[in-house]
Amino acid sequence: MNGRRRVAITGLGWVTSLGSSVEEIFKKLVDGVSFIGPITRFDTTRYPTKFGGEVANWEATNLDKREARRVDRFALFALNAAIDAVRDAGIDFTKEDPWRCGSIVGSGVGGIEEFADGHVKLLEKGPDRVSPFMVPKLMCNAASGNISIYYHLHGPNAAVASACASAAHAIGDAANAIRYGTADIMITGGSEAAVTPLGLACFTALRALSERNDDPKHASRPFDKDRDGFILAEGSGIIVLEEYERAVKRGAKIYAELLGYGQSADGYHITAPDEQGRGAAHAMDMALRDAGASTDKVDYMNAHGTSTPLGDVAETRAIKLTFKDDAKKLAISSTKSMTGHLLGASGGIEAVITAKAIADSVIPPTINLDHPDPECDLDYVPHTARQKEIKLAMSNSFGFGGHNVSIVMGKPR
Repeated sequence: MNGRRRVAITGLGWVTSLGSSVEEIFKKLVDGVSFIGPITRFDTTRYPTKFGGEVANWEATNLDKREARRVDRFALFALNAAIDAVRDAGIDFTKEDPWRCGSIVGSGVGGIEEFADGHVKLLEKGPDRVSPFMVPKLMCNAASGNISIYYHLHGPNAAVASACASAAHAIGDAANAIRYGTADIMITGGSEAAVTPLGLACFTALRALSERNDDPKHASRPFDKDRDGFILAEGSGIIVLEEYERAVKRGAKIYAELLGYGQSADGYHITAPDEQGRGAAHAMDMALRDAGASTDKVDYMNAHGTSTPLGDVAETRAIKLTFKDDAKKLAISSTKSMTGHLLGASGGIEAVITAKAIADSVIPPTINLDHPDPECDLDYVPHTARQKEIKLAMSNSFGFGGHNVSIVMGKPR
């Protein structure tokens, strides 16, 4: 480990389409419950896809209403999830050195709803009617900025925008801040609120989404031969990272240890993955090397697994490139089969899931895997969760632009 400091995961928080209780929602994931349903926040009549992982009828319960009106939905998700995660970690920032505490939160598109609404006001009412809050609401760093302001933190504060790899990049960067002595506590993860008229229109125009409108709960089908695209979802996943020995000393609950971080670029295409999975394989290789772990020691992988025709095959090939003979022994699941794809927040949600899987010794299933694609021939834990001690786990996040990130977590020791 070259004298690097160890990193503990001591707090978990999220906002999902089924709610914000980590314990309750994780149990639903283990039980194979789908988070997907019809979109209700706007009229989808003219859209070829009419469903998603919508956070419906949601209020920012951790903030007063006046304060909440000045923050975009994606940043509100992040701030609420962060407050829950900090509470779960049992940290009182008034008793911490604020210069040693920070926040790095990723988002693929930031305040897309604020951007769209502001543009409509500009066209219909003129430039003098654009809100003075538009810029601080739509900017991608609004999530990390608002978290640091809420807790009066003065340490590392940044946002990562690398499409669907954003949250995983943020977590890796936050872990490095602790490892190399820049910070002692970091709030990190990702947030997204793209289930909006413009967001849905953009992804339907790409023909990237499933159109299984008659059966939304079975639409997300990672590694299944009948998959027809991903399911747009929204929410936030936030974790609290802490210097390990410090966490032990204060008697903190430690869900998992963050051991490895690997990243790479496909350098191939702006939306399609490298068909052979070489970039993704390199990120996995780097994460394992960073963790000082071999492929035979990995018990579980939370796959990127978006339910797209190209992506699932490319990830399978990448796993085989990295794990070789150990690929067939590896238990893999795509929880996007239940949550849908939260874009830049997905790595945050899946970091919470992976940490809980380690802590609870259970592997969530890949639901809807009824007819496996012959090219996706690994153990994807179909339909039913699996009880298993997980000493080492990996979580993958890959994004448009060719961004690849892998995170390795381990059981506390």
